Amino acid sequence: MNLSVFFKSIVDSDIAPIVVCNIKHEIIYMNPTAIKRYAKRGGAELIGKSLLDCHNAESNDKIKAVVSWFSKSPENNRIFTFHNPKENKDVYMIALRDGDNSLIGYYEKHEIRDTEKALPYSDICHKESD
Repeated sequence: MNLSVFFKSIVDSDIAPIVVCNIKHEIIYMNPTAIKRYAKRGGAELIGKSLLDCHNAESNDKIKAVVSWFSKSPENNRIFTFHNPKENKDVYMIALRDGDNSLIGYYEKHEIRDTEKALPYSDICHKESD
């Protein structure tokens, strides 16, 4: 079974922006949330461009240092980068590896800390059974 369509669906349905880069820092994929979030910076037009062009020199040095750390060991896969208090979320960089555990890229993961405001499962299921 080709799982790529399932994985793409998972990424595309995420409410957090996901920007995937190869090890050359080229943006190779953006989920719909990321395209919308970064619309003022070019949105989907950023695909194929360098992520480094979107950041200042200090941030670029940090990005390069993390990618270097990822490449040192197949166990170096996740690093906390910062907490965004304005949006109450933690941000991580995550290594992407192929089947041989070789580093092929990375992405930034946003973990939102706000309490969910959507209807809970029990409310939705109860309404549908009425």
